[in-house]
Amino acid sequence: MDARPVRQPDPMQVAPVLPPAREGTPVPRTVLLVNPFYPKDVNASFGKHVLTPTLALTSLAGATPPEWRVRYWDENLLQGAPPMEEVPRVVGITVHLTFAQRAYALAAWFKAHGCIVVLGGLHALSCPDEVQAHADAICVGNGVPVWPRILRDIERGELQPRYSAEYRDYAADPPPDRSILPDYGFLTPASLIATQGCHNRCDFCYLATGDTRIKYQMRTPAQVAEDFRSTGAPYGVFVDNNLGSSRRYLRELCQALAPLEKIWSAAVTLDVTDDPSLVREMALAGCTGVFIGFESLTDDNLRAAGKKSPRAEDYAQRVELFHRNGIQVNGSFVLGFDHDRPEVFENLARWIEDTRMECATFHILTPYPNTPLFRRMEAEGRLLHQDWSLYDTAHCVFRPKHMSPQELEAGYAWIYRRLFSLSSIWARRPRQASAVLPYLAMALLYKRSNFLWRFLIRHRLTHKVWSPLVHLTRLRHLRYRRRLAREGSLPGHMVSPIRPSV
Repeated sequence: MDARPVRQPDPMQVAPVLPPAREGTPVPRTVLLVNPFYPKDVNASFGKHVLTPTLALTSLAGATPPEWRVRYWDENLLQGAPPMEEVPRVVGITVHLTFAQRAYALAAWFKAHGCIVVLGGLHALSCPDEVQAHADAICVGNGVPVWPRILRDIERGELQPRYSAEYRDYAADPPPDRSILPDYGFLTPASLIATQGCHNRCDFCYLATGDTRIKYQMRTPAQVAEDFRSTGAPYGVFVDNNLGSSRRYLRELCQALAPLEKIWSAAVTLDVTDDPSLVREMALAGCTGVFIGFESLTDDNLRAAGKKSPRAEDYAQRVELFHRNGIQVNGSFVLGFDHDRPEVFENLARWIEDTRMECATFHILTPYPNTPLFRRMEAEGRLLHQDWSLYDTAHCVFRPKHMSPQELEAGYAWIYRRLFSLSSIWARRPRQASAVLPYLAMALLYKRSNFLWRFLIRHRLTHKVWSPLVHLTRLRHLRYRRRLAREGSLPGHMVSPIRPSV
């Protein structure tokens, strides 16, 4: 008899089992908003999945009429299947292509309980007919302005199968309702957004889906600052596609954020470094980190993708400009472009270490449905399959030009191992001695502690453990900010040898 213990499935890889459904009596005017489970890439940090909550669902909660009661359930917080002690009248589920099948399974399960299921999200935008087959209604596009109408139609018995809304009049949207969030689940509840749209239209980006045109729009800096202040959180994460699309707006936003004395991070494009004074303004307003889509060190790759970007030869100087202002850089790189060859992995790893980039995120080129890249690869016969669960940027779903799919996946895993190794973490330490210890703590906890993340998430300790570290980081940055303000007039501080981007 085999007495070996049965190995339990990894909760970061396998969705919780849904208990048998039994039809119930839905409670009128109740809504449950659900973020479905998705498997986590074992090569990357598990911590990034609990950094902030999904803004899509808190925004829907903010748009819900006050007579409705809203609850929230995120399966990625490892608390099991959604609770059904009270059967909700309406269930709203966000759908992304990588967890579409899980969303559909949840939709069927909730419908078996007697709930009305509304599906939305990016996958509803790219594959609306597929999504509609699993829902009572779907929302294509911006769900916030049409959500109250959907709920009114449900009460009147006039629910339509499909609702659509363009991305317009963004400043008129109500603020997110974060009161629905569990207080234990995330490093910070302050997922923020100031703008919609991006001045780039890269052929691999979901913003290029079909005929989608998201007009660049901005909330007033005062609106954004008040939203941040109202969270009570010391640290916020801007989830904008590109907070720096308008440099004038970014400067005005920084001036509104500075009096809050909070810290924040955001995604920007590298061309914000065309104006060194703007980078300094970001630091003085509390920016501690930027996420930048470098995508590739090869200019031909960037041109082919349709991305307007500074010259790759200037990247290192631009990274150094952020570092001179105390801003860490998380570089995002796409692997598998048509000009990439097997040596791309070693060359990229060496460049990241030479520039002392604190963090890097890698993605295998993925042709999202209905994007220009998808249509081109489909026409060229290069797509391997359409199993959406593997369109997660961790698997190769097409035939690369200069390597095999297996080589691309192996290189992707290798570069994560290299950059998460102790030797690489040490090689990329800051030059300022006072910043080394905080950097090492962040790097080791974030990049080499997936075993710990499983425990923290499952036992509801994420916020409790990280909160003291966030507060210490804020205090440290306030001291740095005051020093930066004093040193700002020193010769050379505001001067950059970088050529303006093209």
